[in-house]
Amino acid sequence: MVLNYIWIAFFLIAFIVAMARLVFLGDTQVFPEIINSTFSSAQTAFDIALGLTGVLSLWLGIMKIGERGGLVSFISRLLSPIFSKLFPDIPKGHPVTGSIFMNLAANMLGLDNAATPLGLKAMEGLQELNPKKDTASNPMIMFLVLNTSGLVIIPIGIMVYRAQLGAVQPTDVFVPILLATTIATLAGIITVSIYQRINLLNRTILLFLGGLSLFIASLIYVCSMLSRTQIDTFSTTGANVFLFFIIIGFIITGIRKKINVYDAFVEGAKEGFTTAVRIIPYLVAILVGIGVFRASGAMDYLIGGIEYAVNLCGLDSEWVGGLPTAFMKPLSGSGSRGLMVDAMTNYGADSFVGRLTCILQGSTDTTFYILAVYFGSVGISKTRHAVPCGLLADTVGSIAAIFICYLFFG
Repeated sequence: MVLNYIWIAFFLIAFIVAMARLVFLGDTQVFPEIINSTFSSAQTAFDIALGLTGVLSLWLGIMKIGERGGLVSFISRLLSPIFSKLFPDIPKGHPVTGSIFMNLAANMLGLDNAATPLGLKAMEGLQELNPKKDTASNPMIMFLVLNTSGLVIIPIGIMVYRAQLGAVQPTDVFVPILLATTIATLAGIITVSIYQRINLLNRTILLFLGGLSLFIASLIYVCSMLSRTQIDTFSTTGANVFLFFIIIGFIITGIRKKINVYDAFVEGAKEGFTTAVRIIPYLVAILVGIGVFRASGAMDYLIGGIEYAVNLCGLDSEWVGGLPTAFMKPLSGSGSRGLMVDAMTNYGADSFVGRLTCILQGSTDTTFYILAVYFGSVGISKTRHAVPCGLLADTVGSIAAIFICYLFFG
């Protein structure tokens, strides 16, 4: 229902802004630009789904081998103590726990191509446990918000863009991004827990959060001792070794269980193709709405209004230059990435705004894209508190990114 109102708002606001530009500014190009954006956004949605088909087929095939080989069940039992606290409605040791872990691990390592199909597989498992098939369950919402908060340990892509655009030290945003994305993730967990009445003040969760904090602190220390080239090599190699280790591990467990590994892979791959086709309408809907909103100029007026208000209050408005990336990130990953690159190009990669856009880009994930793809893949139409929780995590992450940027570079 929330997505319905947001989608309608995109079009209504775009229409009002476009009419104002036509009547008061005589801008006759605004409506052609809007219509062109609907066609290009629809094509983009199809291209994304088409591009996902092969990746989905690959990873859902691998996951099917892991299911039959028993590795997914083993991971589920291993993570049962912590997941039973965060996902109390999931039976202990249920295989979906393994799928959730694999998705979150891929996200943390920045393996987007692997994370999406693993997330869709997890969502299908959660749908099997869902008593109301058109309504998001509590575990679905917790899982989705963990995705939208976008915890990434090593943001290699952002550092590569900084290097390409002439940053003196491309890795100088690594620690700020890690801090901002961790804060966003914690905000998401706490918000969902309040909605769902989950008690976070227990030994298991406190030990987990403490261990996670210690791991991140250790990683920060190790990376602070390395050069940019060494960090790039370490992160890229580590992520790909982990990825290939998963594939080999799943195949080996299948061989040990004496299952037909090839047939299992093909069966899972067929599910990947079906899933890719199923998400196309949802992708078209959300991307067309976002495209119309941008093409009308509503985003530009929103940023301009905030900058005017900040200046009117006599406050430092330097951070406002990074807001387009913050506003675009929940809507479009490629759009926010383009705005990040544009900011670094115009302001300089080592400028305050250039660094801020990088931290904002890495602090959260594409909330509405994830909502459309994940919920759309299993036919969820009633999202309950998923949108407010996801957007709150985004907001906290963005605010944290601004303060952290001032702390490190202000």
